[in-house]
Amino acid sequence: MNLKQLGAVWAASLFLGGCMLGPNYKQPELDLPAGQSSDNFSVFTNAKWWEVFQDPVLDQLEAEALEYNKDLQAAVARVDQARAAVGIATADQLPSLSAAAESGRAGSQAGSGETQSTANVSVSYELDLWGKYRRLSEAARAQLLASEAARDTIRLTLTADVAKNYFSLRMLDAQLEIAQRTLKARQENVRIYTSRYQNGYCTEVDLKRVEANMASVQAQEQQLRLKIAQTETALSVLVGKSPREMVQNDTARGKSLSEITLIPDVPEGIPSDLLARRPDVRSAEGQLIAANANIGAARAAYFPSIPLTASAGYASGALNDLFTGSSGVWAVGGQLLAPIFEGGKIRAENEQAEAQYREMLASYEKTVQGAFKEALDAIAANRINREIFDSYKQQTEAM
Repeated sequence: MNLKQLGAVWAASLFLGGCMLGPNYKQPELDLPAGQSSDNFSVFTNAKWWEVFQDPVLDQLEAEALEYNKDLQAAVARVDQARAAVGIATADQLPSLSAAAESGRAGSQAGSGETQSTANVSVSYELDLWGKYRRLSEAARAQLLASEAARDTIRLTLTADVAKNYFSLRMLDAQLEIAQRTLKARQENVRIYTSRYQNGYCTEVDLKRVEANMASVQAQEQQLRLKIAQTETALSVLVGKSPREMVQNDTARGKSLSEITLIPDVPEGIPSDLLARRPDVRSAEGQLIAANANIGAARAAYFPSIPLTASAGYASGALNDLFTGSSGVWAVGGQLLAPIFEGGKIRAENEQAEAQYREMLASYEKTVQGAFKEALDAIAANRINREIFDSYKQQTEAM
């Protein structure tokens, strides 16, 4: 291939540079409710959503979890891996440049032979006529999007678990306090009945009954202590405490249950754009985009690839003369590589890519379904639990 032919190939590559095989990604159309404006849900779009409870201890636990939790650290590392993969895919679209130098002497029984020294720089580049590497780069960027969303999913789940365990701990503390007061009353009752029995004012059956009541409350108190210890260790793992800190078991307490600010009532109507921001939905869509891009990369295998190479350097029989003008050498070349018979491999790879897209599409649609189900369940639970709370409050006030 001479320089004129090489220039023609480069011109053709620029003309065909916009050609990419495979379908361009289009977000699937889903049957979603219209809902209302997401402005009414602004309190739930805050990244630090737990601040609504206005508990400094909870705020501190959440901050420690976001910094030290091991699952979240692993998710961040996976994002870094995906970001590096984008860099690798981008580099495949650029020319590669390498340098080499060699010097040696070879001979045989007939003589000592000759010294041969070389030094050259070479450039190689594959024309991306069919968009194979651009599709692979698109897939890598989509995988990065999915990894970032998966990290956000872990982050959201982590902060929810920290809050859940913290409130469970405060609830168990309150139950333990009630159990301790009840136990103290039962112990006093046993003391009174023991005195009455010793003085003949009650039967042994009456004494055994109040002793049994006291033992039952004692068992409940011990069970609560066990649950508190288990909840504290679970919370310690979530916030990333070391084994030494877990053994010390010095979990801080903040506001009591009666002092904690209740979350605001959730308005009716789910804005679809709000649920589309959920990290699990974004992760599923990232996987779908990557699968769509891989279809184009697989289809490009049907078409020829054109790698180009060029090199320039020096070659000399004497090392001292290596960089003289007469030692200069150069080479330019190109190849046309086209598949002829692959035993059905390329067709199977295309079918595999299309099947993976269908799988990711079903997974994306199911994730959206799950997002709406969980949101509807949460709204119903919020409304009904408020009604239950009001009923218990009315019962308590009436006693």
